[in-house]
Amino acid sequence: MQQWSLSKEIRKCARQVIESRERTARTGKSVDYAGQETTTILLTWTMILLGMHQDWQELARKEVLEVCGKTDFPNADTVNGLKIMGMIFNESLRLYPPIIALLRKTEKPMKLGRLSIPAGTQLQIPILEMHHDPSLWGDNVNEFNPERFREGISKAAEHPIAFMPFSLGPRVCIGQNFALIEAKVALTLILQQFFFVISPNYIHAPVHSFTLKPQFGAQVILHMNRDKYLAF
Repeated sequence: MQQWSLSKEIRKCARQVIESRERTARTGKSVDYAGQETTTILLTWTMILLGMHQDWQELARKEVLEVCGKTDFPNADTVNGLKIMGMIFNESLRLYPPIIALLRKTEKPMKLGRLSIPAGTQLQIPILEMHHDPSLWGDNVNEFNPERFREGISKAAEHPIAFMPFSLGPRVCIGQNFALIEAKVALTLILQQFFFVISPNYIHAPVHSFTLKPQFGAQVILHMNRDKYLAF
């Protein structure tokens, strides 16, 4: 497919998605299913962060081209081989977890460190605060640094369970693995064909509205090559 034709098709698809969402908003109906919004938010923040940090975007693209090639669709084997991309997604989830807190209720009396907690107590687990705690993540806690996850999640922080974007234990999100695979496939397809930067119009303003989103959207410019680009 010629470049101009590909550009036209991408614009058409993007417009169809936008118009569909606008119709949904006007009617008040929801088309979301389990995990869709979480995956969308994860990709949105990751695109923003990689647009801001071109060095990590280039590392991710190099890995994608080495593992998946320039045109091959990613499969189960190649997706599992995207280690740098996994680090990037983890750091994105640390900085901007889609769900910022969890609520849990004790079914029986229990001990939590030196605390005795009676049955029926409602507990709030502040994920966002935990992910931004300098005592767990170091003085550069607010910086984008996927290198933290080089040796895996359990060694990324001072405590092995300081990272919980999908919760932990028996109540862990059932769609965690599916969401991450979806996100890896989508980002792989983007990196194979485009590089991207943040638009000068972008305003960084995370806001909590059930999930953690960019308040004014994510204005990203996708370049097909050095002299033509697509802006969304």
